[in-house]
Amino acid sequence: MRCFEGFQKGVNLGGWLSQFDTYDDAHFDSFITEEDILEIAQAGFDHVRVPIDYVLLEEEDAAPKEDGMRYLETCREWCSRYGLHMLIDLHECYGYSFDPLKKDMDRERFFYDERLQERFLALWCRIADRFKDYPDQVAFEPLNEVVLEKVADAWNRVASSFIRRMRTIAPDSFLVIGGVCYNSVTSVPLLELPLDERIVYNFHCYEPIIFTHQGAYWVENMPEDFRIGYPGRLEEYREASHRLGLAGELAGAIFREDIHEVGEEFFEDIFAPALRKAEEDQVPLYCGEYGVIGLADRSDAVRWLKDIHAVMERHGIGRALWNYKEKDFGIAGEEFPSLCRKFFL
Repeated sequence: MRCFEGFQKGVNLGGWLSQFDTYDDAHFDSFITEEDILEIAQAGFDHVRVPIDYVLLEEEDAAPKEDGMRYLETCREWCSRYGLHMLIDLHECYGYSFDPLKKDMDRERFFYDERLQERFLALWCRIADRFKDYPDQVAFEPLNEVVLEKVADAWNRVASSFIRRMRTIAPDSFLVIGGVCYNSVTSVPLLELPLDERIVYNFHCYEPIIFTHQGAYWVENMPEDFRIGYPGRLEEYREASHRLGLAGELAGAIFREDIHEVGEEFFEDIFAPALRKAEEDQVPLYCGEYGVIGLADRSDAVRWLKDIHAVMERHGIGRALWNYKEKDFGIAGEEFPSLCRKFFL
């Protein structure tokens, strides 16, 4: 299986241009600065994944907006200055959001609405046109976390249209595409796309969700005082997940019948179908998000990171940790460089 060169050890800049509290220039100008990019490079990372929401790129009536482009271009310049690659991830588009806090969002409509899809593709054409001259530095991820498993075929059609449209503008850029069930690793085999040398299969891994998202206020039915360790018995995680109602699209991997107890073998087991799919299609495999909430015991979090890293390293899977700063998973702080060298790189 080929590796995603230049995107092997990265970190997300979540909370900057996506998932921010208010649309505020002061926030956008200060949350991530050149000093942050320098710090990330000095710590040993090779790329940043930059989530961005459509509201920074277009008005509600679809008129082009320069705010987001300006921040993306500045970030690319910083990355170039310090030898980093950059993955642009459209975290929300007009008509679709993965965000579980947006409870009134229709998470199915976008995948069957040609008008919404055309607007989505037109936005991506604008982004591609601005960054097409940096194919070895800048990669593109069409949409973050398709939630519903039942739209898998429809998402394949949308993603295929994305690939064809992007190739008319950015023929040599990497396109990084994940599956359904919140971009679960188990959904990679469902991807059926027009392939070329610069397509990458993407997944996110927070398994077991019951551990990595313990106490998370945004997870439905999750008590904020719930705590659980790592590693634990598989049956313990399954029982707790059932009890809290986390057995659907959000946390299905631990309920597979062909997995071992939790540890390195667990990640080998849940990654195996994705690895086979990537090998068959000769496509690199990349984990765009993974991490442990700050509420978890730190020694447990380190054990989880060591296990998942061992498996990703063994198979040449590129990765981007969630998250650099804040968003309940942030690692930035006084001990950032030594912390990164010890646990994340």
